[in-house]
Amino acid sequence: MSEIVLSAIFSMISDKLASAASASLEKLAPYNEIDPSEIEKLQRSLIQIQDLLLDASQKEITNRSVKLWLNDLQHLAYDTDDLLDDLATDAMHLSDEAETHTSKVRKILSSIPFSKRSSWTRSMKNKIDEITTRLQDLLGKKDDLGLIVKEATRTKNINRSLQTCVFDPSSIVGRQAEKEELVQRLLEVEPSDRNYSIVPIVGMGGVGKTTMARLLYDDQQVKDHFKLRAWVCVSDDFDSFGISKHIFKAVAPLVKEDFTDMNLLQVALQDQLKGKVFLLVLDDVWSERRDDWETLIRPFYTCAPGSKIIITSRKDILLKKLGYSTPNKQLGRLLYDDALSLFAVHALGVRNFDSHLSLKPHGEGIVKKCNGLPLALIALGTSLRTKEDEDSWKEVLESEIWKLPVEDEIIPALRLSYHDLSGPLKQLFAYCSLFPKDFLFDKEELVKLWMAEGFLHQPTLSDSTEEHLGHEFFDELLSRSFFQHAPNDESLFVMHDLMNDLATSVSVEFFLRLDNENEKNIRKEMLEKYRHMSFVREEYVTYKKFEAFERAKSLRTFLVTYVGEVESWRHFYLSQKILTDLLPEVPLLRVLSLSGFQISELPESIGTLRHLRYLNLSRTRITHLPETVCNLYNLQSLILSGCCEITKLPKSFLQLKNLRHLDVRDTPLLFEMLLEISRLKSLEITLSKINIECESGIEIAKLKDFKTLYEKISVVGLGKVQNTTYVHEANFSQKKLSELELVWSDALHDSRNEMLEKAVLNELKPCDDKLIQLQIWSYGGLAFPNWVGDPSFINLKHVSIMGCKRCTSLPPLGQLPSLKELFIKGLDRVEVVDFELFGTGRTFPSLEILSFKDMYGWKKWSGAVFPRLQKLEIKECRKLVEVTLEALPSLNDLDLGNCDSGVLRSLVEVASAVTKLRIRDISGLNDEVWGGVIESLGGVEELKMSVCNEIRYVVKSDADASKILVRLRKLEMWYCDNLVSVGEKEEEEEDNWRSNLLTSLRTLYVSYCKNMERCSCPDGIEELTVEGCSSMTVVSFPKGGQVKLRSLKIWNCRNLLEKEWEWGGQKTKNNRSSNMPMLEHVSIRDWPNLKSIIELNDFVHLTQLFIYHCERLESFPNNLTTLVKLEIENCPRLEVSFLGENLTSLEELSITNCLSMDSPFLSWVWPPNLCSLEIGKLKKPFSEWGPQTFPTSLVKLSLYGGRSCSEFSHLLHSSLTSLQIHRFEKLESFTMDLQHLQSLSFSNCANLKKASSHPQHLTSLHHLSFQDCPKMKDLPEMLLPSLLSLYIWGNCPGLKERCSKKGSYWPLISHIPYINIL
Repeated sequence: MSEIVLSAIFSMISDKLASAASASLEKLAPYNEIDPSEIEKLQRSLIQIQDLLLDASQKEITNRSVKLWLNDLQHLAYDTDDLLDDLATDAMHLSDEAETHTSKVRKILSSIPFSKRSSWTRSMKNKIDEITTRLQDLLGKKDDLGLIVKEATRTKNINRSLQTCVFDPSSIVGRQAEKEELVQRLLEVEPSDRNYSIVPIVGMGGVGKTTMARLLYDDQQVKDHFKLRAWVCVSDDFDSFGISKHIFKAVAPLVKEDFTDMNLLQVALQDQLKGKVFLLVLDDVWSERRDDWETLIRPFYTCAPGSKIIITSRKDILLKKLGYSTPNKQLGRLLYDDALSLFAVHALGVRNFDSHLSLKPHGEGIVKKCNGLPLALIALGTSLRTKEDEDSWKEVLESEIWKLPVEDEIIPALRLSYHDLSGPLKQLFAYCSLFPKDFLFDKEELVKLWMAEGFLHQPTLSDSTEEHLGHEFFDELLSRSFFQHAPNDESLFVMHDLMNDLATSVSVEFFLRLDNENEKNIRKEMLEKYRHMSFVREEYVTYKKFEAFERAKSLRTFLVTYVGEVESWRHFYLSQKILTDLLPEVPLLRVLSLSGFQISELPESIGTLRHLRYLNLSRTRITHLPETVCNLYNLQSLILSGCCEITKLPKSFLQLKNLRHLDVRDTPLLFEMLLEISRLKSLEITLSKINIECESGIEIAKLKDFKTLYEKISVVGLGKVQNTTYVHEANFSQKKLSELELVWSDALHDSRNEMLEKAVLNELKPCDDKLIQLQIWSYGGLAFPNWVGDPSFINLKHVSIMGCKRCTSLPPLGQLPSLKELFIKGLDRVEVVDFELFGTGRTFPSLEILSFKDMYGWKKWSGAVFPRLQKLEIKECRKLVEVTLEALPSLNDLDLGNCDSGVLRSLVEVASAVTKLRIRDISGLNDEVWGGVIESLGGVEELKMSVCNEIRYVVKSDADASKILVRLRKLEMWYCDNLVSVGEKEEEEEDNWRSNLLTSLRTLYVSYCKNMERCSCPDGIEELTVEGCSSMTVVSFPKGGQVKLRSLKIWNCRNLLEKEWEWGGQKTKNNRSSNMPMLEHVSIRDWPNLKSIIELNDFVHLTQLFIYHCERLESFPNNLTTLVKLEIENCPRLEVSFLGENLTSLEELSITNCLSMDSPFLSWVWPPNLCSLEIGKLKKPFSEWGPQTFPTSLVKLSLYGGRSCSEFSHLLHSSLTSLQIHRFEKLESFTMDLQHLQSLSFSNCANLKKASSHPQHLTSLHHLSFQDCPKMKDLPEMLLPSLLSLYIWGNCPGLKERCSKKGSYWPLISHIPYINIL
């Protein structure tokens, strides 16, 4: 840390001693007897030691004793600051009391016993004496360390701009040859056994791998070649699920589904990639596991040839495992000339030294020492950018830091760039060591944290705010490459891994980033020295993780962080015991972040954290704040955003006079309540919604007091505004909003004043240079004011106009230059959409998504070209019959529902680029009309037809195969009641139909088409689903076999005949060889005619088999050697016993409710690699099974009992980690002796009373659950300490009572992070 002390902390402490502390002593005069001369003595010592710090900062590089001296000095500085903060807080408290209760305070002070006042005085005096003594001791060591007074040399500041275009391709120097070579590799189709190939970029940290990947990703040739692109920062946690979600969001931005299941996600991703050339960048890959890779790429096999995956990595181990035995040469360091030019760009703003010849020799020397590493060149270059004198450049060149060894890949050049920072900047950068690698941080939030820590302290007479200073410091660190813009979100920031390592290396002893690796290596004696601590949010955070921190009495920071994007469905749980027991033990906290944890309340003891300045409770389940929060006199930032259950603030909230930031976005807090607290002098309130409650609507005028209103805001209840003056006073034209939502009542009645509502909307015009999103709901005027659609809103990208039922025309939105998304819904009186929407001149230059819904009066649509429109949606527009558009050249996604067939015909004629078509309930769409439409669908790749009840065939027999749906890859048909078959005359001309039509089709879904009797699959099908077709009797395949079929799903086709069922073109009776060689997944449900699936023995790639509710099924394959997952449910006639030793790949098995099955495996020999078993309700009860020899791989067991079964202990294998016990009605007690068990669950065990554990077999049980166990009362007390979650659901009255907060078990379970009692 060293020079952080030099000018940052000590200057701040000196200022406090000179002003705040002395003022505090005066205010505390009735309460103390401290001699002001003692403070003056401390000040003099500080000044003396400050004079030595410049010399010490230079000598610490090579002298460890000086470094230790500086560390001791920093600890002393922290302790001094804490003491001064105590004094200032006490003074503030008494001052506030005196303002309102002067006489009462005098009485209180006079009534305080002398002994108590004397004790307080002695304590403070002792602390001051101790600090002064420690400071004198450190001063006494100066001669031994050889420290002398030095004056700082002033460098000439030429006021060059600090901001650099680091990510602008024009500022990239060199790499042209490498880039061209890699671009060619991306554009060519390389020979490969898969449709995609890998383009690796391997090299050491800081060499520019990510920059090269960005250059390729943004190259125009590459953009034109790859229509689908995705960028994912992987880092050291190779999370296949998270990476897959990022890819899906990138390739399908219009799909809003939030997946929680990996299988569903990868199926959806597979659909998006089918037949398409895509580019994926996996940046910063650290994983060496081939398994991680194989899991990720499962959906990629459907992509088109020529797809590419760019991998950037420091290691080539994974690449070698993937068959790249000699991967392309690593990305090397820059050539000397390029390195010199890059350094000049960032140091001088030009590409050479021609105009700075005096600096050139020093620059050349520095460049040579950087050894061609771009990150080092950029960091050092920007550090010298404000220095034109030779001495500064010479000092860098001759620094002792170059002689230091390379530690943890932190090269000397980066240490030099850090060393060049000012004291405050060093302190701020070191603070960022609390962030894990690849942590995305927000500028505003980081400034609030810096401010709370006291790093932005301003002299008393300064005109600047701490926030403004923080922004300046942030921008400087950004300009020097200590921070970078996040790759996928320019509003967020990230640190390069090497910069993160650098921050960690300079912050030892004071900063601790608690993660799974260093958690085990923390020495308890060191905890007393740490001042700042962060930890990565995990699903369950226990008290044990922080128990040792009770010794960390000096801790100032308790900060939760996370890695990557956190999905909204994920929940995180924090032990309540951390809040109740730990927080009171760390009284010096200034920053407390509990963001994202499922906590519902704060303890009253929160009010004892008198130093607290930053409290983040965002996205928690807090319902209220304790009144003691109002004792936090120093609190500056209170973050409550996303607290959906908080409805009120404490009564004494106005006591928080130092509160500067209150974030209540996405909370139900009433606007009236916020108006009251907005009286706080320096408070900025960030809110997202205003509910107008008063009948006159006068509340909206109060928005004038919200001078800092920005970002997004929703104003609800505008129908109550009775006077436009109120809106005018709100001064919306000065509000720099990025998102604005305006909502009237959706109830139409005669009392609504059309002219008034138009006038109100006119006054709601926001500042036009910031607005990005505008939504207008249920506006009651006949027309829109002129500002809606005004082209001066140059950044407006999203407009929604909904439920404006009285409007007869649309505003001229076509003139908005940046508009990308337009949603119009429920404008009942609009009959014509034409030039009024488009305006004059070029229209909708940027529009990509357009949606019309519920336009019940709309009849005619005419207009010009939509040059960039990609998706068009028209639904519930029954009267629209006339559409005359010039062209839709970029439209690829067309979605029509409840419309006339004429709309469909008109649109497909002008939209030749459509690749995805969804139609639902199109009136007048019969076979003849559809035959004409289909001729215009030559480019369609995905077709979904729903409730098209007039269509009998998708393709007619006389269709020209060379023109009809030649690119169709996915066909879905839902609820088409009169659909007979996919192709006309399938049965008579089946072979001809299969070989000539729909030859590109790969996925076929037929669902709930009740009159469809026959389904003939075209050649090339890879995925087939037939579901809910009650008349279906035949599903047939080509005679030569369905060689590409991978997935087969037959559900609820109760009339499907087994004798007509064909496995790959031959009747099952006569065919023993597999004509579906690639089949991997089979799922069959509710097929009563099915008796045998013995033929599946021959499918050598089958990995998943699901059979449900097949009441006549009798025979079953027994040699499925490739099967990984098998589920059989409710097959009452099935008597088969499997050969367990043959199922060598089986990992997951579920067999339930098969009442004829005696034993699932011959001789009770279980599959050797079985991991999960769910079993029960077979012919023989568990009690008659006898001892079982389960494989050691079995870790999860679910048992379903019956009325007479209670014994199953002989089934409990020692390797189990999860055990679920269902419906054992006679089970009364359960004794656990499974040492590895982590999860235990009981449900519907009517007589269960007790669960216990053998003392000698204590387990590491983490999760315990009871559901509908009415007699259960006694928990296994010896297992409770290790629990992470406890669920008590349904009918468990005794257990619920004992586990309530007033129950007898509460002291034993209060430490559990997640307790759910329903």
